[in-house]
Amino acid sequence: MKLRANSITVYLLLTLMLTTFANSQQTPRITEVYLPNSPLVSFRVVVRTGSINDPAGKEGLNALTSAMIGEGGSKSLTYQEIVSKLYPWAASIDARADKEVTTIIGEVHRDQLQAFYKIFWELIASPRFDAEDFARIKDEHLNYLKNTLRGNDDENLGKSGLNLLMYPNHPYRTVVAGTVQGLTATTLEDVKAFHRAMYSQNRIVFGIAGGYPKEFIDQVKKDLASLPAGTSPDVPLPVASQPSGVEGMIIQKDNRATAISFGYPIDVTRADKDFYALLVANSYLGEHRTFNGVLMNHLRGDRGLNYGDYSYIENFVQDGGSTFPNPNTPRRQQFFSVWIRPVEPKNAHFAIRAAMREVQLLVDNGLTKEQFELTRNFVVNYSKLWVQTQSRRLGYVMDSEFYGIPYYVDYVAKQLSTLTVDDVNTAIKKHLQAKNCYLSIVANDAEPLRDALVANTPSPIQYNTPNVPANILEQDKAIQVLPVNINKEKFRIVPSSELFEK
Repeated sequence: MKLRANSITVYLLLTLMLTTFANSQQTPRITEVYLPNSPLVSFRVVVRTGSINDPAGKEGLNALTSAMIGEGGSKSLTYQEIVSKLYPWAASIDARADKEVTTIIGEVHRDQLQAFYKIFWELIASPRFDAEDFARIKDEHLNYLKNTLRGNDDENLGKSGLNLLMYPNHPYRTVVAGTVQGLTATTLEDVKAFHRAMYSQNRIVFGIAGGYPKEFIDQVKKDLASLPAGTSPDVPLPVASQPSGVEGMIIQKDNRATAISFGYPIDVTRADKDFYALLVANSYLGEHRTFNGVLMNHLRGDRGLNYGDYSYIENFVQDGGSTFPNPNTPRRQQFFSVWIRPVEPKNAHFAIRAAMREVQLLVDNGLTKEQFELTRNFVVNYSKLWVQTQSRRLGYVMDSEFYGIPYYVDYVAKQLSTLTVDDVNTAIKKHLQAKNCYLSIVANDAEPLRDALVANTPSPIQYNTPNVPANILEQDKAIQVLPVNINKEKFRIVPSSELFEK
């Protein structure tokens, strides 16, 4: 259910009434971002349940349950009736599932607040659980795994393959949508039982932002108190495994370009001081969909290998067509990764070497003081763009509660204000490297590519233009023979049809 209200300028007055997300036993738990001059009211209800809570053999249960809220009816109204009511209000309701949390998002003009909230809350507390809605949504999720992810979305297929490599025996292992066998085995009764167990007081934080009447919070408190108390504990997370050499897989499928992702778990989150040093280092290396990163400049800019090349120090889910991450996808454990958007098969081996070289150069050389100052200033200012709407601002406030830190955007500016180039270079050497990583490739020519990687066969780049600067050609000579430390025993070819089955 994704009918979107028009964007407005978000006023700068920010009143935060924070609660502790993970540890507080206070009930009800409400996060307020009160903006009295805003004509909009935004909601984000964060439920501490994600794909890690899916029972064995029912992988995808959490995603199905959230979709029954975001794309289904309520106790009083069918899905189509809800859509018809929201449209003239220019209002929206959406549900987004992730690994550790599920977020129900809503937005409406304050003139329609009461009527909208009645629908919004009933969807959360009393979903319709209509059998036809369930059949439709289940079919959509199965189609996503079987046809979209396996067949038409090589970029996310590569990223999902990297996730499988990083978390083989870990609650993060499965994609958020689940598995084919898990979804097939899940029934409507399973969804109803899961909702009763997980949508409880102890798991919900209710977020609200905008120009709502202050007395409205009393109604929210009353509704939250009507939910079951809940007793289910958080899922414990084991220490993620680390690669020995370059472990990986080539996902074999019929495609025209080769998608590449590599990375490994890191023991750093927003709660750690080193995260903010890595935030600067990562921006220098490859900020998502910007042209200031060396990966983007050297792989796309200098060589025209592909559309883009980026790096990340935490899970990144792009918010629609923007360049910014979705808030409310927090995780207790994170990972470093590099995303090489699809390249021509003839240059795939070279692209892997070139990207790993850039990571290793960063580790070996660090940032100069000038590079550090320029990048730090960029990150401080760029981070302010993450909260251009009051809904996104609310999301970042709630994420800050998850990590137990002050409001993240302000915290970034504070942490970076005292950061030094030595802090950044020390963190780089401590947490980043390119010799031991997981490598996920989506390719049609799987066997020859595997053989070339294992043998460290030279991989000269093949340009589509003769006008290449001499200095780039000279660098290419070193890149094309750069050793890639492939672990032969842990590097395999997997048909795409076999992934996400169970």
